[in-house]
Amino acid sequence: MLKQAMDFKMENDSLYQLLQTLDEKILEQTTQFKGWTINDIVQHLHFFNYAASLSLNDEKGLLELLADLRASQVRGETMLSFTNKQLKGIRGKLLLKLWQKFYNEMTGTFKNANPKTRVKWAGPDMSVLSSITARLMETWSHGQAVYDVLGVVRRDRDYIRNIVILGNNTFEWAFHNRKKSAPRCKPFLRLVSPSKKIWEFNQPSEENFIEGTATEFCQVVSQTRNIQDTKLAVVGTTANKWMSIAQCFAGPPQTPPAPGTRFLGSTKTDQ
Repeated sequence: MLKQAMDFKMENDSLYQLLQTLDEKILEQTTQFKGWTINDIVQHLHFFNYAASLSLNDEKGLLELLADLRASQVRGETMLSFTNKQLKGIRGKLLLKLWQKFYNEMTGTFKNANPKTRVKWAGPDMSVLSSITARLMETWSHGQAVYDVLGVVRRDRDYIRNIVILGNNTFEWAFHNRKKSAPRCKPFLRLVSPSKKIWEFNQPSEENFIEGTATEFCQVVSQTRNIQDTKLAVVGTTANKWMSIAQCFAGPPQTPPAPGTRFLGSTKTDQ
């Protein structure tokens, strides 16, 4: 059984439980992420869950879908406009049910798949393991905008280690994606997990390291927080350069949010 598929389901379940009780009007609330609404975020997550499922079961269908997406962008159409058309404008409670039903079905498919099987994607081919880990990361990162706008403190679980590993593994890529040479040595990572375990990665160093919570490290590499808005200790030229451009998701280089623009709203409750 592919454990990461169950981790993916748990993160989706947590977000669904948060959203299912909300009024339809609240689902149209604008978040701090590019002015997207909560509905926009759920549409986006569902669309790319569907695309990831096609990568496993219908390669031709995936390639056709991606070709349509690229063509729409050439025409100047936004991502939100494209996904909204693909989903026939479904929003609100009906969208939540569609998203929940599909991610549960998708979990079963990925859970029993060979983690080493290579699948197509918008960028380079990847393994099934990398594919479902990317879906976990995207659910977690886009979900952050939802928790923020609702003023809810998310209680992370130790499966965010998957996102930490993804962030660490994309160190070189973050530089190469910007046509820069990657430094030879990765910073030493010493992170505190949600359950207070200590996670360490890379060669120990007192001159090139990042230390703090795993949650804040994940927030920076997934670009849901600017490094200046965290309490991470970042020491050394390489560590600072990386944290200023870190990007653990595929696609062209994206600029991290400006300091002070992504934050938790007035806290209502814990989740």
